[in-house]
Amino acid sequence: MRRSILAAILVTCAAHGVVAQTDRQLSPLAVAVACAPPPSFDPPPSDALRVIGSQDSVRRELYGDRELLVIGGGTAAGVQLGQQFFLRREVQFGIPRGVRGSRTTGWIRVVAVNASTAIASMDHACGGIEAGDYLDPFVEPVVSAEMERTETPGEPDFSNLGRIVGFNEDRMIVSAGDFALIDWGQAQGLTPGTRFAVYRDVGTYRDLGGKGLPLASVGEGVVISTSHTVALARLTRVRDAVYAGDYIAIRK
Repeated sequence: MRRSILAAILVTCAAHGVVAQTDRQLSPLAVAVACAPPPSFDPPPSDALRVIGSQDSVRRELYGDRELLVIGGGTAAGVQLGQQFFLRREVQFGIPRGVRGSRTTGWIRVVAVNASTAIASMDHACGGIEAGDYLDPFVEPVVSAEMERTETPGEPDFSNLGRIVGFNEDRMIVSAGDFALIDWGQAQGLTPGTRFAVYRDVGTYRDLGGKGLPLASVGEGVVISTSHTVALARLTRVRDAVYAGDYIAIRK
């Protein structure tokens, strides 16, 4: 056991040196996109690998940056030295409340592995890491300067409206620069770079006397990534705070 621990420590130290020399730094926007929730409402696979602890003399359930995490799976589960994974956590959010999705808590790199377990170093922590967070293959975000611009090309198409259903960290209100999940995806023709306008049905706020009023424009956004039925978008500018439940109209 002592030899195994010593070997793991030596491998870890060597791997840290390799990572420092070869890891390409992500841009601030790419880091923000990587920390955003994935565009999916699917639960993790039943056999998903999970964080089971850390290399620390004190047992803890919450971990942060610069940690060495222990993963409950090794080469027998297909884990290989140098692999990168997102860390995700299942959450409930959205309109209506109860939509299940995932929060991104960071991403890691495997620095030591045996048949049954692996040790990973933190490449980046988006928040507190917990025992039980599950692993998802890391894919570097594809971003461009276009996604930071605030242009509003084309006219909003009101013939079919999508809806904002949730945000990161269980938030219900966001502003410019924040990310949102939309209940549309590739099936509705959304692709990265698609522009849209955000509207609110003021008539739903009857206590404010808004019954019968038309949709009110509250902001603009751009699609970052998509799955079949869900999209991750970034709000490029807003006239008012954007709420879960607000509508989107694609600009064409």
